[in-house]
Amino acid sequence: MLTLRSLRAVLGGRPVLHGIDAVARAGRVTAIIGPNGSGKTTLLRAIAGDLPHSGSVAIDGAEVARLKPWDLAARRAVLPQATTLAFPFTVAEVVRLGLTAGPHAGRSELVEPALAEVDLPGFGPRLYQELSGGQQARVQLARVRVQVWDPVVAGRPCWLILDEPVAALDIAHQLAVMRVLRRYADAGGGVVMVLHDLNLAAMAADEVWLLHEGRLLAAGSPAEVIGGAELARAYGCPLTANRPAPPGATFVLPHALWAGAA
Repeated sequence: MLTLRSLRAVLGGRPVLHGIDAVARAGRVTAIIGPNGSGKTTLLRAIAGDLPHSGSVAIDGAEVARLKPWDLAARRAVLPQATTLAFPFTVAEVVRLGLTAGPHAGRSELVEPALAEVDLPGFGPRLYQELSGGQQARVQLARVRVQVWDPVVAGRPCWLILDEPVAALDIAHQLAVMRVLRRYADAGGGVVMVLHDLNLAAMAADEVWLLHEGRLLAAGSPAEVIGGAELARAYGCPLTANRPAPPGATFVLPHALWAGAA
């Protein structure tokens, strides 16, 4: 499990996270949703061990803040919201950056399967800077995948910690990435990701955390959280969760173009 207890974080002298308690489980996909500025990325950075915090973040009982970097790299891989490369790299070289640490360090044979998994087979020799934004985003996902290629190592689950993994992708590749993450969780790994698309969160996640002003406003199944009254409160506009005919999934439509309109 990934366990948060009384998690607090301060950025620039301003409190951003206010005592968050939550549990994400291996074998499941957890989506973090909430409006801009609600603390989603800050929460993800604290979970990943990339941000000082008070309270507790533990991966399978091990306190993240106390783990050595190589041990942390063996337990979780992190995809930030944006990645900039200042020098020309080939696609294969970018993916191999995920093999500098962790249980699969040095296993260059994983590069091509990881690229194939994100629908970029044969792209290894190409220059990363010459790719489209969506293709670069999928290369970065392949990089984090090779770091924790096996969802379970020595009986211990590994984790993918992802900030907006589909933001730059067309709808077909958004769904393809969600299938990659679903397979990873079904094989015993853990997935925690920030998503802005509420319908994608409703469709892909087992558990949803709704953040509002740095607090966990709701946590539960997509039907409970996205179908609950807290959603409109968090986003500050009228929203309704709907269900198509069985066995349909929950989906969300705004009431009107302008908040408060009839």
